[in-house]
Amino acid sequence: MTEPVKKVVLAYSGGLDTSIILKWLQDVYRCEVVTFSADLGQGDELEEARIKAQKHGVKEIFVDDLKEEFVRDFVFPMYRANALYEGVYHLGTSIARPLIAKRQIEIANLTQADAVSHGATGKGNDQVRFELGYYALKPDIRVIAPWREWDLTSRDKLLAYAETHGIVVPRDKKGEAPYSMDRNLLHLSFEGKILEDPWREPDEEMFLLTVSPEKAPDKATYVELEFAKGDLVAIDGVKMSPANLLTRLNQLGGANGVGRLDLVENRYVGMKSRGVYETPGGTILGVAHRAMESLTLDREVAHLKDELAPRYAALIYNGYWFSPERQIIQSMVDASQAWVSGMVRLKLYKGNVTVVGRRSDRSLFDPKIATFEEDKGAYHQGDADGFIKLNALRMRIAANLRKHS
Repeated sequence: MTEPVKKVVLAYSGGLDTSIILKWLQDVYRCEVVTFSADLGQGDELEEARIKAQKHGVKEIFVDDLKEEFVRDFVFPMYRANALYEGVYHLGTSIARPLIAKRQIEIANLTQADAVSHGATGKGNDQVRFELGYYALKPDIRVIAPWREWDLTSRDKLLAYAETHGIVVPRDKKGEAPYSMDRNLLHLSFEGKILEDPWREPDEEMFLLTVSPEKAPDKATYVELEFAKGDLVAIDGVKMSPANLLTRLNQLGGANGVGRLDLVENRYVGMKSRGVYETPGGTILGVAHRAMESLTLDREVAHLKDELAPRYAALIYNGYWFSPERQIIQSMVDASQAWVSGMVRLKLYKGNVTVVGRRSDRSLFDPKIATFEEDKGAYHQGDADGFIKLNALRMRIAANLRKHS
């Protein structure tokens, strides 16, 4: 017989799903529930979560400001690797999950809880991300995943349960249940409702972080980003903390319609899903970082990083942040960033981010060699003759063989 649960730490957003889960855990498991809400930059909703938890009789409530740790130790390392899942997705939800799992386990240890719980559905990626994190950090922890246990298998059933138990259901501007959303300093995601039809265009009223490109200013915004060892350290000459830097990029990108993405992606659990994302600051950061690397990275190092980036992105997307393979790739990526320092100038205009300048004391660009003018002997063009013939040798041998066969 399974041991009864005495105390569980719930990753609690205060939204519909986790509000129902809080009540369900109390009723079904008859255990004490500790709520943990991670402040990753989602705004005022966390204080509402605290109030809701108190109303449900929760005695131990954790609302932790993790914004700086999130950007410094999770977002920035990911951007050093130029990680984009399936070439476009900035992994805004994925990269937050290991930090939430890490702090949840810390709270479980602190409160002597014997279980942890989350609100991820049995169809989604988040259940994998959370639980791989839990087990990597505390192998014997018990995990309660309500979506894999209860019979509330649809949004309608959830709403009915909420009404029965007096749980307030949030509504959108039209008075309807909102999209399934996840927000932090890096992004805001939307799933469900009309987005379940890949042919339907997203509702413009849905977006919260960005103006539409059509309504963005008619005059371009120029911004200068300073990097040190692969990390952003200043914007327009003003040094700030990692979280404040990303906040400022979000403001700049959002005002210029930068960072919207409509994506049908391949979930780790096997299905395709459609999501719409707003990642204004991350989009700017990604373009700027690659521009900085273009000036300062050796060609073969840059190409090796490009080979590793899709693997690294998939590891984050699939929940393997704490895996040894991700850590090994990270050590290689970080070693490559030793000289990735300098300045990048960007132009933001109606949803676009354009690199218009870059400079660095560590630049490998030598104008004396790259020039189309007289290079005064810095590069002997005649040397290319032997270089080309040697590289063509295997193809010449094969061509001669075919000619005489």
